Amino acid sequence: MQILVTGGAGFIGSNFVRYLLDTYESVEVVVLDALTYAGSRDNLKGVIGDSRHEFVKGDIRDRELVFDLIEDVDAVVNFAAESHVDRSIDSARSFVDTNVKGTQTLLEASRKSDVDRFLQVSTDEVYGEVLSGTCSEESRLNPRNPYAASKADADLLALSYETTHNLPVLITRTCNNFGPRQHPEKLIPKFIKRAAAGEELPVYGDGSNVREWIYAEDNCRAIDLALREGEIGEIYNIGSGEERTNLEVAEEILGAVGGSKEQITFVEDRPGHDQRYALDSEKIRKLGWESEWTFEEGLAKTVESYL
Repeated sequence: MQILVTGGAGFIGSNFVRYLLDTYESVEVVVLDALTYAGSRDNLKGVIGDSRHEFVKGDIRDRELVFDLIEDVDAVVNFAAESHVDRSIDSARSFVDTNVKGTQTLLEASRKSDVDRFLQVSTDEVYGEVLSGTCSEESRLNPRNPYAASKADADLLALSYETTHNLPVLITRTCNNFGPRQHPEKLIPKFIKRAAAGEELPVYGDGSNVREWIYAEDNCRAIDLALREGEIGEIYNIGSGEERTNLEVAEEILGAVGGSKEQITFVEDRPGHDQRYALDSEKIRKLGWESEWTFEEGLAKTVESYL
């Protein structure tokens, strides 16, 4: 099986590439990545020289390149995305260009090449804030920031290709990922580095915003399961049940690196900051998936990798 992994030099994408090559002897992986600020060949150290792996530098909006690559693969897994909420608030254009227009290019090329599977990697943020309970795959989409809106757009576009063109589309929507090699602008790596250096940890608002956290390796297993055994046209939520407030995350990181709670500072909240996300992941669990890493175990491994 030959799989095109777009955004494969990014954080979650590179973890997925490693997972595939470590798990399956017969798999071949082609990575397409534009190597923007969030992607790096360093994330693929150890697999660059693998004969089953090919790296291509390029943009998913490059129609000629994308059509050429997809012509020879069996499946496409699209991780490529602009994903930082704060950046989308400052300027949404690149999010629409990559997350929507880029996805459309991939979908069209996949339709022309008649791929066996197209998996769109999405986010729990498309459901908007969930003050109580959890969101199922049937919950209403209510994105409340430009990043989430662009991902919701891409999801709907992908599903339209399944309905209109019979493209074998699947979608996964995952909670907040963390682990080694994550870009340092993200909350956990940023806080680890600042805590270890004795610097302040800026927490938005009063720190009460709640997120569900999953170790990247667990997410990769779930995505692979959905790709291979999921039902075409279906959406699969991937959540760990490990909920933490942002303040609790900061405090656990300080404890892990031997920092002081006095390093925590509260800063002005960002516009439209969702209070809580939470997923009902029963559908992916029915396929046989369970998360294996607790938040504490994953955090210990992540802190070790950064320090």
